[in-house]
Amino acid sequence: MEEKTIVCISCYYKGYDFMDEMKKLGNKIILITSENLKEKNWPWHAIDEVFYMPEQKPSVWNLDHLVQGFSHLMQTRKVDAVIALDDYDVEKAALIRETFRIPGMGQTTHRYFRDKLAMRQKAKDSGINVPEFTAVFNNDEVNGFIDKIPAPWVLKPRSEASASGIQKIKTKDELWDALNALGEERHLFLLESFKPGDVYHVDSLTFNKEIIFTSASKYLAPPMQVSHEGGVFRTKTLGRYSDEFKALDEVNAKVLSSFGLLNGATHTEFIRGKEDGKWYFLETSSRVGGAHIPDLVEASSNINIWREWAKIEDALLRGKNYEITKPTGYYSGLIVALIKDKEPDYNEFECEEVAKFIPIDYHVGIVYKSNDSAKIQERLDCAAEKIQDHFLNILPPQSRPTS
Repeated sequence: MEEKTIVCISCYYKGYDFMDEMKKLGNKIILITSENLKEKNWPWHAIDEVFYMPEQKPSVWNLDHLVQGFSHLMQTRKVDAVIALDDYDVEKAALIRETFRIPGMGQTTHRYFRDKLAMRQKAKDSGINVPEFTAVFNNDEVNGFIDKIPAPWVLKPRSEASASGIQKIKTKDELWDALNALGEERHLFLLESFKPGDVYHVDSLTFNKEIIFTSASKYLAPPMQVSHEGGVFRTKTLGRYSDEFKALDEVNAKVLSSFGLLNGATHTEFIRGKEDGKWYFLETSSRVGGAHIPDLVEASSNINIWREWAKIEDALLRGKNYEITKPTGYYSGLIVALIKDKEPDYNEFECEEVAKFIPIDYHVGIVYKSNDSAKIQERLDCAAEKIQDHFLNILPPQSRPTS
């Protein structure tokens, strides 16, 4: 079996299972990551070479230097695929692919999975519901939008990978103060109507344009709320035969088809409007979901998204067919919270529904699994109450998201 060379790009510590699986499948792995992640517990047994990039600011590299470094790498190595392991790396990987003519998602398609303004416009043009939005390039257009669409509004970065940097704005004066404060970076933001409702996420795998696996879940505490107010992050999976799952499965398929996704993992978010009950597209990304969502998905379905994504990429490189195993039908729930101690005492959280305690410094992280959706809700509520009462450490919103 011919060894293929895979370059994985990541400015965050993630993708352990992906690289491990790729190595098991007989490939050579080259990792390009941030210099400040040298000491992380990467799957060194699976990594053949590693190169480090200095960060100009969190998650930002000098792209000219990246291209120059890659050109030297290419002189003595034939690279078969370039994989972005984090949302912040999608742009980097697309640039490398286009510059060196390596197959995979290029810069045009990548914008639909990275630039929130581009993805909203594409969704709208494709007949998918989106909250009302506008670019903030032109003063008259901004004023026209806020005269037509009542407050509150949300001012958000076009290219952030989490709820970091989002501002909820209630008055016209507050908006103009915020826009003026952005200065030269104003064009990197967009403005949209704040749409109250429940927020959901859909995590998928696609092979040759066909969605072969879908998991749909409901946030019990949405990322924006946790990012801005602190507290406990919770999400739980939906039953595969529920009306909510069916509706999300349908709109998610429409998004991925419209955006031109051919292969790989995606994490897409929707909101169900409180006032009208309609499903609205919020954002998507061509990567595995963060915040330990893969652990949630695996507990309910027995599908490890990272490993299946690796199998998809390997099948594409070798021109083979790929089939996913049939998922199991459990319910699962995930709870993550920042706490005061480096290592939590999990004794008081022990119960038969615990599928996994997630080892994260200064955090409680628990995945629950059950045949009973109500039992998952009960466990999540109980754990949240314990954490709020005894463990929680609330910090002000950070400039760097925990993608």
